[in-house]
Amino acid sequence: MAKATSWSKPVTKALRADGVRVSDLNTSATPGFKGDKRAGEQLLAERADLLSELQERLYANGRHGDNRSVLLVLQGMDTAGKGGIVRHVIGSVDPQGVDHAAFGVPTPEERKHHYLWRIRKQLPRGGQIGVFDRSHYEDVLVVRVHELVPPDVWGKRYDEINKFERKLVDDGTVVVKVAMFVSLDEQKKRLMQRLDRPDKHWKYSPNDLAERAYWPAYQEAYQAVLDRTNTEYAPWHVLPCDHKWYARLAVTELLIDALQGLKLDWPQATFDVEAEKKKLARA
Repeated sequence: MAKATSWSKPVTKALRADGVRVSDLNTSATPGFKGDKRAGEQLLAERADLLSELQERLYANGRHGDNRSVLLVLQGMDTAGKGGIVRHVIGSVDPQGVDHAAFGVPTPEERKHHYLWRIRKQLPRGGQIGVFDRSHYEDVLVVRVHELVPPDVWGKRYDEINKFERKLVDDGTVVVKVAMFVSLDEQKKRLMQRLDRPDKHWKYSPNDLAERAYWPAYQEAYQAVLDRTNTEYAPWHVLPCDHKWYARLAVTELLIDALQGLKLDWPQATFDVEAEKKKLARA
């Protein structure tokens, strides 16, 4: 049976963005993991139980006034597997304890406000795991690549994002940032699968194909994100995603690490347990 020892090093270290060059990334690699797909899927099933328990502790403490939370930021190109992470990793925990938000093209209302306005509205409440499917980083990625605002505007946002995340951490949110990458060949394969299956047509957009032509510009933009916003308090983890099983396992481990770092105990009862037992026995 697969055990946690299938990791040759902690996933937080194996995926840390320090010194990573996006252009050199091997998207089919499985950093830090010694096993194959079968071992990875078996370990994922085992670790999902632990993740569920830790998330329940977070939620229980939140119900008792603990304002701490975890924010998982999933940032990646189309087909990188963000939706699969939400379904197969976040789907293993109690949905009551999850605040999920997907950020697409800003609405007319959102365009009237500062770019962080819509982000702040979706931040996780105390006791919750927040999940951002795309995030505030769209405003230094898509905005930069497609020149939606001048460089002197998006260029100031890296420092602004760092300050924003610093305050989140200071206020009790553990920020887990994951930059997800697939190869262009793997992306092509996944897009073709969407076209081959009528039940997946809804996931396909002609814009997905058009965006492939911008990949060199996206590489530069992602590199700038990693170079400018990889901080000690909110570090980036660079995740190769050609193997879906590995990506899901790695994010599971990152969340477990974040939750264990909170050192959560079950909240103490606010009533006399023995007295309640006696009253229940007489009921």
